Amino acid sequence: MRPMQSFRSKLGRAVWQISWTVLCRPTPNPMHRWRCFVLRVFGARLGKNNFIYPSARIWAPWLLETGDVATIASNASIYNVGGVCIGHHAIISEGVYLCGATHDFQDPDFPLISQRVEIGPYAWICARAIVLPGVTCEEGSVLGAGAVCAKDLKPWTVYAGNPARELGARNKMTEDRDASSEKKSGDPTKK
Repeated sequence: MRPMQSFRSKLGRAVWQISWTVLCRPTPNPMHRWRCFVLRVFGARLGKNNFIYPSARIWAPWLLETGDVATIASNASIYNVGGVCIGHHAIISEGVYLCGATHDFQDPDFPLISQRVEIGPYAWICARAIVLPGVTCEEGSVLGAGAVCAKDLKPWTVYAGNPARELGARNKMTEDRDASSEKKSGDPTKK
């Protein structure tokens, strides 16, 4: 049986884990800019004003991408073997597990299968929910607390349960924000 990860990959992750443990885990919650800086040093592609908490666990920062104002809360686990993209204004709540890999249990070598996980803009993955490999949570979707998601979530839709089932629609915040900013700006074409 051959190793699933190269020595170089294992070494990189070891250096990363030590660095995060020493440089970021002991920091106070409000030091988001510092933790984002450290993540960027290790190759993360982060948007502006992200909120990444010190107890969050990120498997490989070089496989992490976020938009602006994204949140990765306390004790969230980002197992991003296949890459993870978190859209702008998306929230990954406390204890969430984004799982970007599994194994082929039918193969005696049990090979690793990695797939990208995508969390769309304004999506909210609630506390202790699990998103499985290859899943896309579309813009504005909500995955309820403790839910397990094995299939893509539709935009602006709320899901809960194990397996996650559609519960109903969510208001489209982006339209509300666009309309209120247009009213404030006094755009005569929008009255």
